[in-house]
Amino acid sequence: MTSLDATELPATADLVVIGAGVVGLSVARELRWRRPEASIVVLEAEPAPGLHASGRNSGVLHAGFYYTADSLKARLTRDGNRRLTAFCEEEGLPLRATGKLVVTRNEGELAGLEELARRGAQNGVPVELVDEAAARAIEPRARTVARALWSPSTAAVDPAAVMEALTRRALAEGIVIACSAAFRGRDGRRIDTARGSLEAGQVVNAAGLYADRVAQAYGFAQDVRILPFRGAYLYARPEAPSIGVQLYPVPDLAMPFLGVHLTVTAHGALKIGPTALPLPWRLAYGVDAPSLRAMSLREMGEVAGAALDLFRSDPSFRRHALREAPKLSRHVLVEQAGELCRDLRVEDFTTWGRPGIRAQLYHRRERRLMMDFYLEGDAESMHVLNAVSPAFTCAFPFAELVVDALEDGRPPR
Repeated sequence: MTSLDATELPATADLVVIGAGVVGLSVARELRWRRPEASIVVLEAEPAPGLHASGRNSGVLHAGFYYTADSLKARLTRDGNRRLTAFCEEEGLPLRATGKLVVTRNEGELAGLEELARRGAQNGVPVELVDEAAARAIEPRARTVARALWSPSTAAVDPAAVMEALTRRALAEGIVIACSAAFRGRDGRRIDTARGSLEAGQVVNAAGLYADRVAQAYGFAQDVRILPFRGAYLYARPEAPSIGVQLYPVPDLAMPFLGVHLTVTAHGALKIGPTALPLPWRLAYGVDAPSLRAMSLREMGEVAGAALDLFRSDPSFRRHALREAPKLSRHVLVEQAGELCRDLRVEDFTTWGRPGIRAQLYHRRERRLMMDFYLEGDAESMHVLNAVSPAFTCAFPFAELVVDALEDGRPPR
């Protein structure tokens, strides 16, 4: 898709969406369906949509059994899975119906496995507890202790292809996507960007890693900050033996991460990951020039302070942080994945994939990472502050919820 950074920035817009990730574009399209005569502009900091988390995620369409029944994630994931699957089928996009096995590494994880099965039943998600023999029948290379959880509705898509299709549809629906137009601030209804300013009617902030900064400009996000976590995948050689399903461990249910797993992509590639390494600043993808240019002393101070606070006060985060650094080693990552799958060889996993950065929300006063989707706002501006996994899966119903919140003038309860 050609770059959209030459798109003319209009002087005014009835509706402005900040951020052209999967949530931002889905919100813009939902606004178009409800307000067919409105002028809608999406502002994107990068030269094209979906260059951060939306185009760099695992591509797994989650089923919805990880989340407690009272959460927004539980409300949205099952429907999101169905609707994004239909979208991929309509657009002729890569789609692989893999299913997922959640396996246990020791008997101590059986209680967590049963909790996932209970949540799946509460959320109306098809899941089944199976014994070791049944797990091996589903995936012969799977390792598990006593039992496993089978999720038949989990699938894999190509995130970049999904983003390209969403962008095409948004443009065809008359939505203006102005790229290279990073948010710089606001004065009343005027939004200042890297490419000039425009007067906005209502605003939806879906700015990902910088959503809290945008929200603060509107008087929100006083008690929360976004913390960045780097997710990297290790890919197998094309000729290496693969598997037929997604293989996941039982996660630490006190944390918003799912642990190192084996993922089959929509194109059949096998990868291990992701890591979830706390980062010193928001765009610290690596030691390349763009990452170093994005380095900010202010961000580093904020991130270090929050991480230290969490490390001292939250045993789950402390365990997580101490486990992450060793995963920078290819040998360690393959060894950990070997607890889920037989016959993994380090020499088969040779290439690190393009990393992504998770925009994880932290509540400063309560000293915790926020597990569920989270919005703040009013009838003039609505701010999507926590849209971590499975936001990609949930994007279409999540967009409906965000627009409902804008129309109601208050976040969902």
